[in-house]
Amino acid sequence: MMATPSTLLPANEAARLQSLQSYAIVRSLQEDFFDELVVLLADLFRLPIAYIGLMEADQLSYKATYGFSRQLAQPRASTLCALVIKQNQVVVYYDLAATNPTSLDAFAIQNSLASEVCFYAGAPLRMPDNQVIGTLCVAGQQPRAFSPAEQQLLEAMAEVVSCAIAVRSSYCGDEHGIRWSKIRTHARDEVYALGALVRYLSARYGTSTPVPEEIVLPVARRLHDLRAILQEHE
Repeated sequence: MMATPSTLLPANEAARLQSLQSYAIVRSLQEDFFDELVVLLADLFRLPIAYIGLMEADQLSYKATYGFSRQLAQPRASTLCALVIKQNQVVVYYDLAATNPTSLDAFAIQNSLASEVCFYAGAPLRMPDNQVIGTLCVAGQQPRAFSPAEQQLLEAMAEVVSCAIAVRSSYCGDEHGIRWSKIRTHARDEVYALGALVRYLSARYGTSTPVPEEIVLPVARRLHDLRAILQEHE
């Protein structure tokens, strides 16, 4: 695995990696809650690719994926997620083919285009200790607008993922993970309900992009309920 250029590393990289390690989630088994969440993400934003990435020192590993297999880790420098970690904020590339690359993202843009990815949006997974351990991302093969409301919703969904990882860490070892299994099942059922809401609203308001606020706002409100379920145990 290639070494990551120092220019891509945030100032708090050592603390960030320590935080990631403390959650014991890298290379963990697949879990239905996270799998269903990325399915919901892809359906909501009408995009063919969605995933949860965990950023190690020199590679991006995957916790859950939609639109491609949960494959081997990718070199950090070859991923647009490295920019999300570096900047600690939502990063959007509306049209990678029309983007003027910089020294920070040129390799990642080239790699994305080689994989036929033209649109990318990623939000940081910011943990309770304020360290960013990974990303929640959507991508597609065509250029796409991405409204401020959509960006806020992606951030809100990233907050749910971060909260779930924190709760998982607290309870996964408790009685062989039985308590986390119950919490995860409850949260997964709420994700199913969110998926049903998205399908209903899409049938009513259409499937245009950017996703209209008539869909974004009700989903954001229901997403608050999902986060509340997890925060009860955080």
